[in-house]
Amino acid sequence: MEIAIVILNWNGRSLLEEFLPSVIIHSKEATIYVADNASTDDSVAFVTSTFPQIQIIQNKENGGYAKGYNDALANINADIYCLLNSDVEVTKNWLEPIREIFESSKKIAAIQPKILDYKKKTHFEYAGAAGGFIDKFGYPYCRGRIFDTLEEDKGQYDDTTTIFWASGACLFIRKSVFEDVGKLDEDFFAHQEEIDLCWRIQNRGHQIKYVGASTIYHLGGATLDTMNPKKTYLNFRNGLFLLIKNVPKKSLLYLIFIRLILDGLAGVKFLIEGKFSHFLAILKAHYGFYANFNTFIKKRKKLSIQGKYYSIFSVVWQYFILKHKHFNQL
Repeated sequence: MEIAIVILNWNGRSLLEEFLPSVIIHSKEATIYVADNASTDDSVAFVTSTFPQIQIIQNKENGGYAKGYNDALANINADIYCLLNSDVEVTKNWLEPIREIFESSKKIAAIQPKILDYKKKTHFEYAGAAGGFIDKFGYPYCRGRIFDTLEEDKGQYDDTTTIFWASGACLFIRKSVFEDVGKLDEDFFAHQEEIDLCWRIQNRGHQIKYVGASTIYHLGGATLDTMNPKKTYLNFRNGLFLLIKNVPKKSLLYLIFIRLILDGLAGVKFLIEGKFSHFLAILKAHYGFYANFNTFIKKRKKLSIQGKYYSIFSVVWQYFILKHKHFNQL
């Protein structure tokens, strides 16, 4: 089983310099690629001269995470793709447990390892933690991370289990499935496109797994910090894209209506906190949703959409009203 580790880069020389060595040292059984998204720094020259064993793919433009990977992966032939962020430190023998789970069943299409915080290695990291889930209103959450609450790693998620979505920070996926479900949706640009991909994967009858025996450390926020209004815009807009594209028809209008109200409440919260730029980002996100409404209606018509997809009714209610901060409290 051939694994291709593909690291998307945009003006990230310092990250490549810091994190590539661990990938090289601990991934000798895989082929490593750096897919450059039309960087304007000297990233490509640096990798070519410093790490000649790494293969370079140069994309013609910066199309974000989705288009960047779609363009790059079209040039790579391997059984398994590993979409790995450039700000990730991997650990010894991280690939073996992943390989074993893939080999255990052909129904398993995608896998995520345990993702801990590079800055605080005793705790889970925001982008994926110990595997992702989604509530009825399309809000994502993770084992080990609900909203901004990050759990300490005490071995509570050292298992292998089925999850709803695998983190785009480190996403292993079968090449055949990636192509069969239509690759990443480039209209997302960045953020939550991996959730959309995983949703489509499950609608085709495949499984997504979390493998706690494999550990990586993710820096996070290297492209867009959590307090960047652009990230707020993409998360709120793409969250609505997720619903209109993947939710069963009988629930769609009701869920979008409720979600728009909840987004409005989040906007009011930003105003009260003095974060006017984030309030504006939500307004822009809703405008972007309306502007693309017909496009996504056409997309959903081409998809096989299944029934119940959520594990809890409302993570917002659980977290903010019931004060349930940890996954085992939900």
